[in-house]
Amino acid sequence: MRVLAVLVMLLAASAAPVASAQQPDIVQEHWYHSYATLTIDVNAWADDHPDIVNLLVVGQTELGRNLWMLQISDWSAETKPDGTAKEIVYIDGGHHGNEHLGTELAFLTAEFYIEGWAAGDQEAIDVLKTTELHILIMLNADGNDIDTRWNINQVDLNRNYDHYWNTCPTTQPGSAAFSESETHANSIYMNTVVPDADLYVTMHTGVWIMLYPWGKWPEQPSDWELFHFIRDDVHANISDIPIQNANQGLYPNCGTSRDYGYGVMGFPTFTFETDDEQWLPGTTEPLSSRLGEEMDVMRYLITNTWYWRARLSVTSFEYSGDSIELKVDNLGRATTSNATVQYIDDEEVVWTSELFSVNATNSSHVYLDTTNLSLTDDGHFELFYQKRVIDASMWVNESIPEELIEISDGEEKSWLPFVSPIWAILAIGLAGIRKNEDLITNL
Repeated sequence: MRVLAVLVMLLAASAAPVASAQQPDIVQEHWYHSYATLTIDVNAWADDHPDIVNLLVVGQTELGRNLWMLQISDWSAETKPDGTAKEIVYIDGGHHGNEHLGTELAFLTAEFYIEGWAAGDQEAIDVLKTTELHILIMLNADGNDIDTRWNINQVDLNRNYDHYWNTCPTTQPGSAAFSESETHANSIYMNTVVPDADLYVTMHTGVWIMLYPWGKWPEQPSDWELFHFIRDDVHANISDIPIQNANQGLYPNCGTSRDYGYGVMGFPTFTFETDDEQWLPGTTEPLSSRLGEEMDVMRYLITNTWYWRARLSVTSFEYSGDSIELKVDNLGRATTSNATVQYIDDEEVVWTSELFSVNATNSSHVYLDTTNLSLTDDGHFELFYQKRVIDASMWVNESIPEELIEISDGEEKSWLPFVSPIWAILAIGLAGIRKNEDLITNL
């Protein structure tokens, strides 16, 4: 009866014109997207909001349907208001064609920021001034249209990525990693457009849970501090959704986009699973209410993206000839274990210090040997470190502000407090003795 009621309600609503604009609200809130209705909606967004929406085709499915990519940001500026680079968030949905609620969560995320910006919502405005959202709502459009998990080749797209591909008990991983046009296109976008993403969330439907790496192993990932911080913060303030290592929280799984995103690309990644209480072709409860708690979590992850990496901030830097005394804070939630100070001259690294670590949300006080360092007129110091502990994480170079750098001769500095009055008295006394000696000699 519930499905029949949904059908009657939605068929009645479908009489409204939909060819050249987004679907009417009643349809948007109750009817899961097909490829055709999604195509209408994303094109309407691009037409109506060119100041914040770029719409790209980043590939095709095996049957030739477009893979629509929404790039959402305040495109009036390439950087944040302070001149620094914007944060990058990558989201995809619809790996499995019959997991409609996960696809709708990706859609609602795009809708929140696009329509929020248009309505003057301050949260949406603030995010889009500092962040780029890249959202591929429906990866498996062929499977979506026939309501199946697999793509048209009967391949599970979320077992087709090149991270320990086909090394877990699994079904239909494909003939090789990235054998399918959908996953191949997704990997190309990750590697060429968003290679330094600060957050990647892939959306699915099945068990109400958020999963972080690894799927192959029960051990915690290298950046466990970051994932545990997010888990604890979400549980304390937003939702009690379980947040676990994927192997322990679900089952062993390999070749997933989540583990590829973390293990190969170095992104902090989550699989966001909505529960499986979904109905075809839609839901009696409005989707914005049905997925309201999940959206609260997504808004938290996106609003706080700046923190999902190590953020080193030098507070003190003293160079004394044969050593550097460095004090540095980590403002981010991720640890870096292999930071160095580099000296750059004419855009070339001419000296590199030994490695040091700075834990998440912590401070370090380190001494670095500079015996082999020679300063030049045009040289400058930089920090060089990885955003996270995972080996695949991106490295960053950040200049150390010149106003923080103190340069002195180590010997002179150590004696400087004693020059007056002790050394002055000794100097006067020695001068007197020398004068007396000269008088005696002359006699």
